[in-house]
Amino acid sequence: MNTGPVGVAVVGAGVISAEYLRTLGSFPDIRLVAVADLLPERATAAARTHGVPLAGDLPTVLDEPDVELVVNLTVPAAHAQVATAALRAGKHVYGEKPFTPTPAEAEKLIAEASERGLLLGGAPDTFLGAGLQSALRAIRAGHIGVPVAATTAVQSLGPESWHPDPGFFYQPGAGPLFDLGPYYLTALVALFGSVQRVAATAARARERRTVGSGPRAGRTFPVDVPTHVSALLDFASGVSANSTFSFDSAHPRIRFEITGTEGTLAVPDPNTFRGPLRLRTNGSDDWRELPVTGRTDGRGLGVVDMARAVRAHEAPAAHAARGGVAGPVAAVRASAALAGHVLATMTAITRSAATGAFVPLSAQVVPPPPLPDGWDPTAATLTAG
Repeated sequence: MNTGPVGVAVVGAGVISAEYLRTLGSFPDIRLVAVADLLPERATAAARTHGVPLAGDLPTVLDEPDVELVVNLTVPAAHAQVATAALRAGKHVYGEKPFTPTPAEAEKLIAEASERGLLLGGAPDTFLGAGLQSALRAIRAGHIGVPVAATTAVQSLGPESWHPDPGFFYQPGAGPLFDLGPYYLTALVALFGSVQRVAATAARARERRTVGSGPRAGRTFPVDVPTHVSALLDFASGVSANSTFSFDSAHPRIRFEITGTEGTLAVPDPNTFRGPLRLRTNGSDDWRELPVTGRTDGRGLGVVDMARAVRAHEAPAAHAARGGVAGPVAAVRASAALAGHVLATMTAITRSAATGAFVPLSAQVVPPPPLPDGWDPTAATLTAG
């Protein structure tokens, strides 16, 4: 049996990889072994910057025996293909959002991981950060009474003003719903459980957009997905939510509020790990801040949780309790079951916007348990070996 830090390879050396490599390198339960990319020079540069010993293409990295867990940071269209290759090479997989382009591909991945006895999970893991974990504790402590409804919104003019190669944000599997929606929907599911049905509308403001920075600045590219989506979600727990996801707004806005029978909770941006967390109780004219405790920066908390599960060899009953699916595929909080349910929800939103009707979700998921008191990704829990 292996002991000590889990060997990790990062596949995809794009913009987000720098943050993953920075934070994963600070966690003692993880040992960065390799970086892979379609462009060898990009993999080499990332590996050199972050002190990772091996760089190469995907087959090279998957052939490395010290790689036990693959962090899949490729573009959305490649998520399923890369994850499948990693699983078939005997590696556990944690993937960026969205989990896969379609629910059917997600189901195949989950079945493959389960058959091979491998762990499978995906981003976002921001719900494990201080802000959302503190919100979960506040709700469980009864600060707003019984939760009734939530309102969320994330609006901007899109990522082309700052991203040097933004075209993939406007292809199937992305857009504001699939790019930003996972942060909000994952947080909502972590707080309230499964989505039961959805209704939605969607629009697209422009057929083409223009790159605003980097070597491609001034070039235009096609927009193949809706860029403004409004959704109504009903949860099996009885809570409802209305959510807006937009790349068409000149007024940037982030909003996440939960209303209960005794007050309203203003939740931090679910695309971050920090606060503030504010409470306004019935009859009060003022907001007051609640304590925010836990990890407050950096991607990779879900990877640390998975690395610890790799070594833990939890029983099937524990897997079912944590992820809603029996077997090792669900042995992490940022599980394939959770990511798959969020993907199914976004797909149902897209279908509802196209048909004008409520769309039910048949598959249900058990929300991940809160992190235990004192959970610390920077404290080693695995023995040296």
